[in-house]
Amino acid sequence: MNAVEGILVSHYTRDGLLLRIKAGLAELGRDPEHPKPEDLKPVDEFHAGGAEATNAILNRLEINQDTRVLDIGSGLGGTARAIATRYAARVTGIDLTPALVEVATELSRLCGVGARTDFIVGSATDLPVGEGAFDLALLLHVGMNICDKLSLFRQARRVLARHGMFVVYDVMRGENGAALQFPVPWSSERGTSFVDHPDVYREAATAAGFVLISERDRSDLAHAFFTRANAAMTELGRPPPLGIHLLMGETAGLKIENYLTMLDDGRIRPVEMIFRAKS
Repeated sequence: MNAVEGILVSHYTRDGLLLRIKAGLAELGRDPEHPKPEDLKPVDEFHAGGAEATNAILNRLEINQDTRVLDIGSGLGGTARAIATRYAARVTGIDLTPALVEVATELSRLCGVGARTDFIVGSATDLPVGEGAFDLALLLHVGMNICDKLSLFRQARRVLARHGMFVVYDVMRGENGAALQFPVPWSSERGTSFVDHPDVYREAATAAGFVLISERDRSDLAHAFFTRANAAMTELGRPPPLGIHLLMGETAGLKIENYLTMLDDGRIRPVEMIFRAKS
């Protein structure tokens, strides 16, 4: 693990996270020892649009119980559980942060989908899985923490079978070239943030052996998502019992505020890209 990765692990590690999630479930009247996968949606889909964005992506893909799925940067495992539940497919999640892998594994066990999900500690630029082992790979709000986009795409291509699909949904640079302001959900400091223009992704994908199938800007979805998150905290006068603020710590409000400011002025925009591996 290099120095940047070490800082990122610290950024995403939250002490007592599982206990806080269980406490939030209980406060909402859910069974913290036997939650349903949908009970965790307020907290376990840590990307703009949350479960709504995930479902919109899944609706554009062909997945069945035999599809071998890899979630790169799997976090708390929400996307993996959504796929395992919806399609009965087996999903492997890889994340750099050991604490998130541990919590994701336990949440899947509590939800009863532990047999269809596996979570492994590893880097997106050095995936600890075999060549051609998957039919579909997803990368949801991870590339902002990765400087070397070409290595990222080459690794994705290596682990995908012939004609495998690679879905990328990342925060990218917009038309406004002004400097980003921190903290933001993915980084507390400039040194661990690598937000690139869509062209950087397209070029890396082509060089790694992918063909772009579709692309769409999801700024409207992201704006509505974070606006709702802000409104919920304002209405309650405190953060809700369960939400993505649990992953962002005490600076959650400022991170969301900075995100919305830069989204509004065109410095950032969340973009969804779907690629197919060349034969």
